Amino acid sequence: MANSNRPTTKIANVYRGTFIHSTQQTALQILEDELLGVDTDGKIAFIGRGAELDSLSQTFGFNPTEVTQLAQHEFFMPGLVDTHIHASQYSYIGTALDMPLLQWLNTYTFPVESQFKDLQFARSVYSKVVKRTLSNGTTTACYFATIHTDASLLLGQIANDFGQRALVGKVCMDRNDSVPDYKETNQESQDETRRFIAELLNKKYPLVRPVVTPRFPLSCTGALLRQLGAIAKTNNLHIQSHISENLEEIKFVLELFPESDSYTDVYLKHNLLTDKTVMAHGCHLSDEELVLFREAGASLSHCPNSNISLCSGMLDVRNVLKHKVKLGLGTDVAGGYSASMLDAVRRTLDTSKVLKIQNPEYNTLTFEEVFRLATLGGSQALSLDGQTGNFEVGKDFDALRVNVTAPGGPIDLVKCEEPKILLEKFLNLGDDRNIVEVFVAGKKVVPFAEPTTE
Repeated sequence: MANSNRPTTKIANVYRGTFIHSTQQTALQILEDELLGVDTDGKIAFIGRGAELDSLSQTFGFNPTEVTQLAQHEFFMPGLVDTHIHASQYSYIGTALDMPLLQWLNTYTFPVESQFKDLQFARSVYSKVVKRTLSNGTTTACYFATIHTDASLLLGQIANDFGQRALVGKVCMDRNDSVPDYKETNQESQDETRRFIAELLNKKYPLVRPVVTPRFPLSCTGALLRQLGAIAKTNNLHIQSHISENLEEIKFVLELFPESDSYTDVYLKHNLLTDKTVMAHGCHLSDEELVLFREAGASLSHCPNSNISLCSGMLDVRNVLKHKVKLGLGTDVAGGYSASMLDAVRRTLDTSKVLKIQNPEYNTLTFEEVFRLATLGGSQALSLDGQTGNFEVGKDFDALRVNVTAPGGPIDLVKCEEPKILLEKFLNLGDDRNIVEVFVAGKKVVPFAEPTTE
């Protein structure tokens, strides 16, 4: 029997073929010869068997001859969710990976980010990163911008114009000795954060929301952290930052905040560890800190490319899952050298295998588990799983149409394969050439129809 919702709704599109997604109970669910209907609001109206075509067409009032049929080596999967990406760092992606974290920030990151007061430069970079991530299948992104309010608002506009679901954060920093002109006063940071939130919400973009964004405790005084916690609470907003990425960083944080028992306790004491918080990295979190995450309902973003590229550490994902902490994946551009979530999937698997080399008793992650982290897990980490992350009636249709045998693509098939093998090949070998269409809230956003921006 079909799973359906709102039988009187108007249907915009119906698709027939293979759908692959995750559920809370199952890392990988494959639905073959399935029908999925999308209503005019971009939500999934029904899911049913192909054999139910006639009855579903009568119930929902669509023409059976207008159903879009997927080809033999095609499938739909949920859109990829990037839970941590620095949009402003896209300008130097793939370079400057020769230093550890703190030196890297001072030498490369802060000087580049200071340039985003130039809105023309900001528009160029932000347009490129949104287009690239969408082409790579990222339907939802959690972005760090810079301290510049107008440029951060521009990033929100660009994400909206291209149709990407996004959380956008104006970065907050009232400490920075290495690049003195790239910081705010405590009051400036509070005032500009409030302005950013108010103006972005006033735009009423359907898919773009603000996220309160203290860079990390080395860039923020305790007074600013406390005020940002209050702002997030007052406005019921998401919070994003970094935690326990690098051992030197942890040492300095604990020196700056001696009243805190741990790095996690710094955020907890300043009301920044909530059920709408996502913290990047967490490579060196203790079990006691993971308990605090679980109790608060806070999430982690695993950024394996950056963790390795900056020699920061390796997150034990199995241990995080054992502690029942919400977890998604992030590209962490430009500490991570790829803006593709497929790379994040591969580096997650690689990290798990390195941990196995170090400890033969270690239980490595399966590709099915990592697929869930890149889709449903990411939506859960961002507290967006009521809207997106998998194919359930009532959720937005955020989806990738994947063709494993796309002309000119990187995958060669020597025989007809079952859908599970096609997915595994795509995750391990595929790229944007295999992603023939990208949908966000039911709207086709890739291939691009260029938006008109002023």
